[in-house]
Amino acid sequence: MAERMLIQGNEAIGYGAVSAGCVTFFGYPITPQNEVTEWFAREMPKREGVFIQPHSESGSINMLYGGAATGLRCLTSTSSPGWGLMQETMSHMANAELPAVIVLVQRGGPGQGTTQHAQMDYLSATRCGGPGGYKNIVLAPASVAENCDFVQLAFHLADKYRNPVVVLTDAIIGQMAEPVEIRSLDFGPLPPKDWAIGGKGRRPDRKRRFIQCGQGQISAEPYPNYLTFIRALDAKIRRMQSEVRFESYLMDDARLVVVAYGYVARVAKEAVNLARREGLRVGLLRPITVWPFPYEPLRARAEAGAVFLAVEDSLGQLVEDVRLGVDGRAPIHFLGMLERHDPTGAGMLLPGRLLQEIKKIYSGVKA
Repeated sequence: MAERMLIQGNEAIGYGAVSAGCVTFFGYPITPQNEVTEWFAREMPKREGVFIQPHSESGSINMLYGGAATGLRCLTSTSSPGWGLMQETMSHMANAELPAVIVLVQRGGPGQGTTQHAQMDYLSATRCGGPGGYKNIVLAPASVAENCDFVQLAFHLADKYRNPVVVLTDAIIGQMAEPVEIRSLDFGPLPPKDWAIGGKGRRPDRKRRFIQCGQGQISAEPYPNYLTFIRALDAKIRRMQSEVRFESYLMDDARLVVVAYGYVARVAKEAVNLARREGLRVGLLRPITVWPFPYEPLRARAEAGAVFLAVEDSLGQLVEDVRLGVDGRAPIHFLGMLERHDPTGAGMLLPGRLLQEIKKIYSGVKA
């Protein structure tokens, strides 16, 4: 039976992880995701799990590599500067085909930037910052409840594809509190983890398991050479592209489509509702997976004559995927973090400012 609780978004990550069977957390404190680390430090010992605070985010991701190699469900979390330190090992994990979940609570950048909210890691999350042509599924929650549920989904997808999965959230979702039903979600059966390291004496075949991050470089099963590995990686990436998820809100007759994710998607939905009350045919496309990105619904609305407004709390990153989806078929407008209601780091994109932009653009849209 589900338990209903009032919790912060960062705490919801912890509840989602243990509901999914996560038994190990490796993490280093960094604002604005410290509540995640605090939750695991407090709760894991009570649940016979393992909490380790390494010396840095580099230590966290390398410990995650080791934990995932045993087949256990393991998680780490970080914010933007720490995310940068994790990129090389994330590439190694993709090569070694290790399933794990990395939660990124975005803050402003570049560099140390600010400890407050922003959406400035979109491209590094969706394009992957480590070496090589790997890909990670990236889920983008827009509520505290989705922080909880998407972590569970992330573990399922990680095991399904033997690949790291990223949960890309933001400081506003992480710090706000909402009622959440804590429950374990069942996404269906998964393949056995007969690849995991656990000691040959525990295996029916009594054979050793070997995991490396240079698959194909050294001739070994199942990849006798580099090209066989790259061929398998390409096939995996193509399969992962089938995991597209999105929310379509009032899109069917929309002449103007707003595209937003995370906390900004909630702002955008309110602005869309306000616009509809004034008779404007406006809809919202919210990507739930920002990789793979839902290009097809954008393309369909562009072919139907709609125009687009990308809204994000950055200087323009999500807008690049909107351009790829629309593919030159329709005009694309942009509203970014320079339009916050307050010029300080505490400012936000708010529905009123977005409604102004919608009206401005809509005035030039053909009926």
